[in-house]
Amino acid sequence: MADQERQFKFEIASPERVVLRAIVKQVSIPTTTGEITILPLHVPLVSLLKPGVIEVVLENNEREIIAVSSGLVEVLANKVVILADSAERAEELNEIAIEQARIRAEGLKEQVQHQDDVEFARLSAVIEQELARTHAVKRWKKLKNIN
Repeated sequence: MADQERQFKFEIASPERVVLRAIVKQVSIPTTTGEITILPLHVPLVSLLKPGVIEVVLENNEREIIAVSSGLVEVLANKVVILADSAERAEELNEIAIEQARIRAEGLKEQVQHQDDVEFARLSAVIEQELARTHAVKRWKKLKNIN
């Protein structure tokens, strides 16, 4: 099997920046219908993202861990493109700040629980995103053997 058939182009971008553009061997993505793993020659598809962790295996077998919120993934013949509302490499995240943000959001959620359905839903989404960021940091630390 030729090298081109064992790898494909991958790009993930948020409104702020391109988070990663690389040649990869596989990528695992959290979608609204479940986690999917994309390998070379995968069938084309379009799916919605849910907050979670994306794990990318680069062409040199290194792994990248990315926390992602909602968005869209498109799988083409030799390319995967993710457009995310937010996406951050795990190595860039501060676990303490993430935990503080989650606790603040949970406190605010309790305050508006029976008063404002829209704000309650927004805060629920914030909490889900902070949990995804936490999972990304923990997975990255485990991968890098960092305590």
